[in-house]
Amino acid sequence: MSAVLDHHDAHDHHDHHAPTGWRRWVYATNHKDIGTLYLLFSFVMLMIGGVLALGIRAELFQPGLQLVNPELFNQLTTMHGLIMVFGAIMPAFVGFANWMIPLQIGASDMAFARMNNFSFWLMIPAALMLVTSFFMPGGAPAAGWTLYAPLTLQMGPSMDAGIFAMHILGASSIMGSINIIVTILNMRAPGMTLMKMPMFCWTWLITAYLLIAVMPVLAGAITMTLTDRHFGTSFFNPAGGGDPVMYQHIFWFFGHPEVYIMILPAFGIISQVVPAFSRKKLFGYASMVYATGSIAILSFVVWAHHMFTTGMPVTGQLFFMYSTMLIAVPTGVKIFNWIATMWKGSMTFETPMLWSVGFIFVFTIGGFTGLILSVAPIDINFQDTYYVVAHFHYVLVAGSLFAMFAGVYYWLPKWTGVMYSETRGKIHFWWSMISFNITFFPMHFLGLAGMPRRYADYPMQFADFNAIASVGAFAFGIAQVYFFVAVILPAMRGQGEKAAQKPWDGAEGLEWEVPSPAPFHTFETPPKLDATATKIVA
Repeated sequence: MSAVLDHHDAHDHHDHHAPTGWRRWVYATNHKDIGTLYLLFSFVMLMIGGVLALGIRAELFQPGLQLVNPELFNQLTTMHGLIMVFGAIMPAFVGFANWMIPLQIGASDMAFARMNNFSFWLMIPAALMLVTSFFMPGGAPAAGWTLYAPLTLQMGPSMDAGIFAMHILGASSIMGSINIIVTILNMRAPGMTLMKMPMFCWTWLITAYLLIAVMPVLAGAITMTLTDRHFGTSFFNPAGGGDPVMYQHIFWFFGHPEVYIMILPAFGIISQVVPAFSRKKLFGYASMVYATGSIAILSFVVWAHHMFTTGMPVTGQLFFMYSTMLIAVPTGVKIFNWIATMWKGSMTFETPMLWSVGFIFVFTIGGFTGLILSVAPIDINFQDTYYVVAHFHYVLVAGSLFAMFAGVYYWLPKWTGVMYSETRGKIHFWWSMISFNITFFPMHFLGLAGMPRRYADYPMQFADFNAIASVGAFAFGIAQVYFFVAVILPAMRGQGEKAAQKPWDGAEGLEWEVPSPAPFHTFETPPKLDATATKIVA
């Protein structure tokens, strides 16, 4: 009997220690390890996508063809978009979800641990297919990241690899979303009602439903493209009675909710960080939840604002114009709620707060430039110009990416157990903020002056602003290398002063109730919560 007990004790003891070596990562089922894998993967993809972007900016540094031919230039723009959206931004937010959602709701892990592992490892072959498409006959896909027909029907074999990669990434997203929904709905600690959940969990719950709704739509569009290419169908081929504009409708019915998939988790992170450093509760919690839901629902009825120049009837233009203006309302509610949270708070500006305030400032600019594009006659003039490029980079870089940096600096002490260097964090922030604006602000003026996007060459009158933008882009790229070398590597090695369990005195939530670094297993028995569901009562 004692031998059995000894064995049982040993087994229990073993459970509390992470497996070691490569098996820990390849067979990972622990939400923290999988979250780490997602975050590292997305950073690698951010660097690859960034190198492609710098190829674009190097070519556009001055008029004339300098470094690449127009075909390769189009491959760079296409693959930069695909890799950044599907390889960098989306996986990074899934990494945050994996790390933080179980900690924030008092769950022991994600609901489906093995599926969690599978959804991560699916991304590796997909990423390899995307990146290696440059070396296939005819080069990488060059149809733009939107993969519009009829260009996609004329591409070489790399187009098929790209379609296959998108299918795999979509399957990964759907599995991750199912996992997140089941975890949030079924595994919250007793006493944590939905309306007591942290905002980050709310934004991810709504995002996960969006993903499940729209990833199959993208899969349908690219599958039709595939059958048009190889199996004699004519969905998008006018020669056989098909319609290339139908592709645009299907794609943007996916693509517009996708934009919100990439920004809602960012809103969630900002809604965690701003109250912590304002030392106040989030202003208007319920209205934040309803605003998030409203954005998600409205995102399904605005898709054709990307298509004002396709010849839609005026009534269609009016509908999509008004619905697009309407979606600015819940977004504005969020901005005002963050500002009201900061109002008369005891604010301090540690690095996470700097990124959050920077996010609010620059994201608001991106929002206004988008609101202007919602007006159909204006949009028709700016369609496919650098004004649009400036707008969506203000939303996606200054939106999604800046919010991620806020989240990384905010939770890094909890992840690694050491404090990052505040000085280095602030250098990274100001360097990124200034170089970002130097890169993308001039593009508004280029667009207003009529410079079209996805062109490898341009006339002399656009030279000055393009040169400025290219210099800014290289500075911005180097800033992210600095971030990895000066902030992430030391933290991963455990260099720095030891982090307290709750390093930010204004922070609230269950993640600050466990030690730093967060133990391999947390909340093995559901914690008993106080009335606010932010603290554990013994």
